Amino acid sequence: MIELDAPPVSVTGKLTQLVGLAERYAAPEHAVTNGGHVRTIAAGHYTVTGLSRHVRLGEFVAHRSATGIHLGEVVRVEPDAAYVCPIEPGEPIGIHDVVIRKGAFRIAPNESWCGRTINALGEPIDGRGPLAPGDVRRSISASAPPSMARRRVDEGFRTGVRAIDIFSPLCLGQRLGIFAGSGVGKSTLLSMLARADAFDRVVIALVGERGREVREFIEDTLADNMSKSIAVVATSDESPMLRKMAPLSAMTIAEHFRDKGENVLFIADSITRFAHAIREVAMAAGEPPVARGYPASVFTELPRLLERAGPGEEGQGTITAIISILVDGDNHNDPIADSTRGILDGHIVLDRSLAEEGRYPPINPLASISRMARKAWTPEQEKLVSRLKTLIHRFEETRDLRLIGGYRTGSDPDLDMAIKQVPVVYEVLKQLPSERPTADAYADLANALKSAAGGQPVAAKPRG
Repeated sequence: MIELDAPPVSVTGKLTQLVGLAERYAAPEHAVTNGGHVRTIAAGHYTVTGLSRHVRLGEFVAHRSATGIHLGEVVRVEPDAAYVCPIEPGEPIGIHDVVIRKGAFRIAPNESWCGRTINALGEPIDGRGPLAPGDVRRSISASAPPSMARRRVDEGFRTGVRAIDIFSPLCLGQRLGIFAGSGVGKSTLLSMLARADAFDRVVIALVGERGREVREFIEDTLADNMSKSIAVVATSDESPMLRKMAPLSAMTIAEHFRDKGENVLFIADSITRFAHAIREVAMAAGEPPVARGYPASVFTELPRLLERAGPGEEGQGTITAIISILVDGDNHNDPIADSTRGILDGHIVLDRSLAEEGRYPPINPLASISRMARKAWTPEQEKLVSRLKTLIHRFEETRDLRLIGGYRTGSDPDLDMAIKQVPVVYEVLKQLPSERPTADAYADLANALKSAAGGQPVAAKPRG
């Protein structure tokens, strides 16, 4: 029966009705609203039909299998299929399994999380019970604050590591990289920096770490500061998706405390393993490499993460980021090291030859730079450091000449001074992880130089 009074149906309305009928009577793999079914399964991903019109790149989906609900991230979208990288390794996936769109992955940080160790999904792994969620759920892929709305970086702080406080001092809200090859001491130096008392909170992302080192870092290194710290862990045996998510979740937690007006220390060890995880995910999705095996998405994700650190907007706190970068084969110009160096506000270079000499931390004072140093130095300190670097340079460049007896004392007054004072400076820069953080690095240096010259040590004064 035809209703004469029915309103006319527009062309758009007819198309909508046709699409609805087509979806209603389509094949089973298209029968789920805002969802789909697994079509193909590969080693690092699986494809889903019926989701392409609903999902966006980077969103998460829930895969329903015989063993429960499992998460995955959409890493590629085509007209007839969406590529999904599973979160959990060894997830049981079957053809025609149901997959539902979930949207952006979110966590709800809370002050009660301090003192806890969690995984990349925001779940506790320390056996101390569940975590209380906060009031606000945050996407782990949030954007950085607007550049013109951010506060300026202008307040220095002491790390307690003499080599850094003298030659490469830091400021609250700065982003610093520690560059070194494997086994040179990046993690050890990070553990020393984690004890700095200038911060209200410490958030640590351990990415791709050896499982046995996690408890050592948390129970030994953070023993005194664990009450104000949160550790986000993704060990080397976990899936690349979890290793990719760990720094993102940690940064989201740091942003929660920054927005409350607190000064937060964010430590990531290491950003290179984060890049490796992105590469594994991207290669599984079919993205071609562009630079020594790294796809373009790696160089997009790195600044998106690192730019989120720094000072917040007016009325907010700061996120001071200290990250480690593993340089392959001690090549400091590899793609990841070269890319991050241009994003960061300074870099500390650990020299393998210094470690072999027994100088720990093996920081090369000539190669290390802090772009915020002038905001932390007084004019007198800047002149002193400039003079020390000149002496160290003369000392090192004439090392071979002096070893073969080719230099005569008195020929160059600057070199004579360098020969007397640089070994004393090197001795001052030595610092074991078990030592207490130094209160005033300049007073320690002055005392050592005065003692070597036969003078009286000076009293330590706190640096402003």
